[in-house]
Amino acid sequence: MVKKKKVEKPKREFTRRQISTLQKQRRRQRIVFFGGIAVIAAVVLIVVIGWVMGEYIPLHKTVLKVNDTEFKTGLYIELLKMAKEGQPDRDIQMLSQMTLQQMQQQEVMKQAAGKLGITISEEEIIETLEELGLPVTDGYISTLGGQLVQSRVKIDYLGLQVPESAEQVHALAMLLEGESQALEIKERLLSGDNFTALAEEFALDYYAKNINQGDYGWHPESIYDVQLGSPVAIEYAFSAEPGVLSEPLYDEEKSKQLGYWLIRVNDIPEEGSANVSAVFLSSEDEAKEIKERLEAGEALGPIADEYSDYSLSRDKHGEMGYVIPGQTGDIFDAYVFKPGVELGKWSEPLRDENYWSTGGYWLVEVVGREDDRKISDEDRNYLVEELFNGWTSGLLADPFLVVDSSFLTEELNQWVIDRVSKDIQEAGG
Repeated sequence: MVKKKKVEKPKREFTRRQISTLQKQRRRQRIVFFGGIAVIAAVVLIVVIGWVMGEYIPLHKTVLKVNDTEFKTGLYIELLKMAKEGQPDRDIQMLSQMTLQQMQQQEVMKQAAGKLGITISEEEIIETLEELGLPVTDGYISTLGGQLVQSRVKIDYLGLQVPESAEQVHALAMLLEGESQALEIKERLLSGDNFTALAEEFALDYYAKNINQGDYGWHPESIYDVQLGSPVAIEYAFSAEPGVLSEPLYDEEKSKQLGYWLIRVNDIPEEGSANVSAVFLSSEDEAKEIKERLEAGEALGPIADEYSDYSLSRDKHGEMGYVIPGQTGDIFDAYVFKPGVELGKWSEPLRDENYWSTGGYWLVEVVGREDDRKISDEDRNYLVEELFNGWTSGLLADPFLVVDSSFLTEELNQWVIDRVSKDIQEAGG
């Protein structure tokens, strides 16, 4: 069988006009193609620029600088979120100020601790966060890092400054308003009455009145200095023999929430107003004595200047002028505005526990004393905490410390607050 020859089709010939048209079509296609790419690129660029300007740059702005260490907005935002989550009822504006201050204080402490050779590695912080099941984020790393450094400073530096043992006493003490009351209470104690029971009823010092009923327990002098707050009482406690009840010990500087009014209503020009002279005194004994002196004709001004514990009375030399109800308190008003109050006559002493006065009398008894008693863990922790507070206060007062928070403008801070509020709201929703 004879094979047929394959007949080739003649090549198509294009005219010049057809070629020109084809070339134009191809150019249009390229323009459309590259134009589309350009539009897409422009859209992507706009999105990227918007993200950079709206997110990246604001999140990487400096908000605080402590010496050479800078803190960025992103960390500030995370710490502020953590603060708000921990204190949901607090105003976020106030929390922002507290957060910035804590960032500053924590960094100052970290840098000072580093000079003492006390540092915490990031690996140790991350390991601790993982053990606690907490998120490993910059905010948690910063917060836990500060807490670990603080703990190390207390244990490895400040804790070494507190001795294991010291001279200690076990004392009973109570502050009373006046000498006559103190003598009366002393007689009852010598007759067998219980110290703590009487302290619970009559004591005016804070710890005896609210915490220990006058039984202060075993402590070194530094703890008694905090709890008693009276050199007079402390000196007796650390010098007297055990078992000896003190005489009433006068303390002219100790404050107590109690005093006595002496009031003279001079005139009542109209209902709801009165012209008044008054002094506020430390004890009933003192009030009775001053009343006698005033009724005997002694000038009010010098007495008020020397004895009155109410500032308005003292500053006006006892002449308080015109007063209205609610201005000075219930005890004061009950006398001044009572129906038929006698004009020009001094009142009897009026006890008022709403105001503070100075001066009182201590009764102190030493139950026991040891020259070298082990300091309790509670007292050690307190003393270390006091040392830590003093140490950190000193750091902030360092003249070479450079803290710059001027980066955080009002506008940037408001952006942070708005961002945190929005994120919290979205997370809650």
